[in-house]
Amino acid sequence: MTRYALILEYDGSRYCGWQRQSHSASVQECVENAVSEVANQPISIVASGRTDTAVHAFAQCAHFDTDVNREHKAWVLGVNAKLPADISVRAAVPVNDDFHARYSTIGRSYRYVILNRSSRSALMADRLAVIYQQLDTSAMHEAAQCLVGEHDFSSFRAAGCQAKHARREVRSIAVQRNRHRVTIEITGNAFLHNMVRIVVGSLLKVGAGDATAHWLQEVLEARDRTRAGVTAVPQGLYFMGPDYPSCFNLPDWRDSLPAGPF
Repeated sequence: MTRYALILEYDGSRYCGWQRQSHSASVQECVENAVSEVANQPISIVASGRTDTAVHAFAQCAHFDTDVNREHKAWVLGVNAKLPADISVRAAVPVNDDFHARYSTIGRSYRYVILNRSSRSALMADRLAVIYQQLDTSAMHEAAQCLVGEHDFSSFRAAGCQAKHARREVRSIAVQRNRHRVTIEITGNAFLHNMVRIVVGSLLKVGAGDATAHWLQEVLEARDRTRAGVTAVPQGLYFMGPDYPSCFNLPDWRDSLPAGPF
């Protein structure tokens, strides 16, 4: 039996998220069906983490086990031939049996992309958020730094979050502008349900001048979801990739960061 790790890229616009659902198409369903067809046997796949409806991924990692012998390229080219155009296997790597796509992670990174101009985008409508009001990205970046470190992020978790506790470590967060594009980068050990989108929604209040950096600190300390901003729309959110210990020899997704809306 061999365990493979897949590095996957997908546009989440047409899917209910990563996880299989009975009511709608999911990324997991598409990938499992494609891998099963190449293997000629049912294959179950475990991902590093779920992404929600309409959320995208640049380097999602998932693993599966199989006793089927295939050429290495079959798990990339063969599976891609069975996948829809908005999902792609970027790499397939044999890994040790002690590797687990979810439980071996030591960090995760997200990017939120905003088009900040007075008109919407026709070309990238499902792949970024649009904010018409000019944002003060310097104020947003300054405010965001209070979130760095290990904290109770109860103010930034969805009501239906099933995590046992709300303590998480944010290792870095940065807000940057490149002309009309604003990006929010956040890296941490793990994230609560909707945590990144609620953080973004709160930072947008600061960027619009409706709240101060001190307000965000108060929100964090309140541990009360009703004190934070709205949950930002999912279209701008990208799961950039998980981090694993170097002993697993997985490719670093940072070596091939994309262009386009990023």
